Amino acid sequence: MSLAATVATWSRTRVPDDEEIVRRVLAGEVALFEVLMRRNNQRLYRAVRSVIQSESDVEEVMQQTYIAAFSALSGFAHSAKFSTWLVRIGLNAALSARRRPSAVVMPSPSDDEEDALELIRGRQPTPEDHASARELGNLLESVLDGLPQHYRTVLMLREVEGLTTAETAEALAVSEDVVKTRLRRAKVMARDTLYEWTQDGAGESFLFHAPRCDRVVAAVLAQVFSAPPAG
Repeated sequence: MSLAATVATWSRTRVPDDEEIVRRVLAGEVALFEVLMRRNNQRLYRAVRSVIQSESDVEEVMQQTYIAAFSALSGFAHSAKFSTWLVRIGLNAALSARRRPSAVVMPSPSDDEEDALELIRGRQPTPEDHASARELGNLLESVLDGLPQHYRTVLMLREVEGLTTAETAEALAVSEDVVKTRLRRAKVMARDTLYEWTQDGAGESFLFHAPRCDRVVAAVLAQVFSAPPAG
């Protein structure tokens, strides 16, 4: 039975979980490894992408991860979820790739803060960065517009216009303590608004779209089908 026919039967019966598919791959249904990849591509991508910024390097690490997982499939301990086991392999591969000169990586918490700042400062903005900056500017404008007027004015004068606390207090005919209090509250409200607006969309970031999914799957299968998993 072809892979498409096999998967089609699952829509009419119980859909096997990853762990069951692992057992079936090891039993000889090697084609089902594609199902494991397509199910886990998004999660693996985000895990690897959290370490490496270069998209071409990310795809390469993903392919390496799947090949390594396929080769070690007989050693998979069913006490853990397959996706967790796979992500662990992927993160180890991504961390190893950090040592390659071609890999552009996110600074980790253990990196020196000055080095991390230099990495950020030294990165040249791309056209996509400029477009994102414009979108961010529009978002911030919307957030500020949603604040009560007296908080919005203080935030605008202090953070956007760059007035000092004393200058802002003079312009508004209030004390400097009032300016500080309003600014602090304005920042809290702006932060909460940004969080509320973005939390629902967080799951839509760092998506691994179908063409890239197909590319990684095809590259891995070209190697996987050349030999059965180690048993």
